[in-house]
Amino acid sequence: MITHSYGTGSPVTLVAPGLGATPGEARIPASGLPGTRVVVTLPSHGEAPDAPPGYWDYGTIAADLATVSADHAVGVSLGAGALVRLLSLEPDRFQRVALLLPAVLDQPRQPFTLQQLSDLTVGPPIYVAERRRALTRLSAAAEQLPGQVAVADASLLADVSIPVLVIGAVGDPLHPEDVAKATAAAFPNGDLWLIDSPSPLITHRAEVRHRLVDFFTG
Repeated sequence: MITHSYGTGSPVTLVAPGLGATPGEARIPASGLPGTRVVVTLPSHGEAPDAPPGYWDYGTIAADLATVSADHAVGVSLGAGALVRLLSLEPDRFQRVALLLPAVLDQPRQPFTLQQLSDLTVGPPIYVAERRRALTRLSAAAEQLPGQVAVADASLLADVSIPVLVIGAVGDPLHPEDVAKATAAAFPNGDLWLIDSPSPLITHRAEVRHRLVDFFTG
């Protein structure tokens, strides 16, 4: 895992992207946030080296994220699951956390293929081509992640008292709205925002940005 920092000062916000995120895509949730944004590039992504054998485990990714000192955190899909795992181990790790498009909580997700991820990619042609190239490095992730859970039991999050914003999608087969609802309900101070779109980070990008800025500035 490697990181890139943007901005200066405090607060420091850790940004953990989803599987197959391009470097530009990974930065989107950090857009407009004050202070310093530390954007993670996971193994087998961007300029990072390929993942070592057996890397694709929520616990392993959570341990990588734990090496970054930050006040706040944003996780998208895979990154959201890893942050959930980290919070279950360190409930007071952050002051505020936003979880975008969580794909799994305490029930295994359905198997997926890289072809599915490729077929569901929408946006400008340059981005679609870049993301599809990125997915070619992730066959091991597609094999290892299905069947895993972010936490063994949602009750493990009962001690996480910080504000947690969960943003879910309606109609996204890889990020079911039921998982977003269950994730928000698992946190004592969880807040759910469901967006009526299968691709809200594209179709509602401005609204998501404004909501995140409002959330992290309190």
